[in-house]
Amino acid sequence: MSNPYQKYKSTQITSASREKLLLMMYEGAIKFTKLAIKAIDEKKVAARCENIGRAFDIILELNNTLDHKAGGEIASRLEQLYMFMTEQYSKANITGSVEPLKSNLKLLETLYEAWVQAVEKLKKDEVAKSSAEKNDKKAV
Repeated sequence: MSNPYQKYKSTQITSASREKLLLMMYEGAIKFTKLAIKAIDEKKVAARCENIGRAFDIILELNNTLDHKAGGEIASRLEQLYMFMTEQYSKANITGSVEPLKSNLKLLETLYEAWVQAVEKLKKDEVAKSSAEKNDKKAV
């Protein structure tokens, strides 16, 4: 791995928090879905298949990492969404239709925004908790 960009990306991934990795996976799925849509528009079958496959793999990984014990109902609903999305990717790959990809793109962007907000709230809560603990120590 002599390419400096590849080294940077590798370091970025291996040093990322769980929350950042989750967001990066969504970003990747969004990117590859957009590239697949573009490939369909340009009638590039190989690029369509490659990008659908990459987005599909990311969704499978998101599904595989769901924690049903901790996530409960939310994890179950996400699993249903992810399975729907994999079906849509398969449909788009078989038929060459852009509509299933557009449907997935809307879902991905909505989920991504929700996760961004959740991560921001988590960070704020951690900062508030840390500040409260420091104040408690000073008071003692």
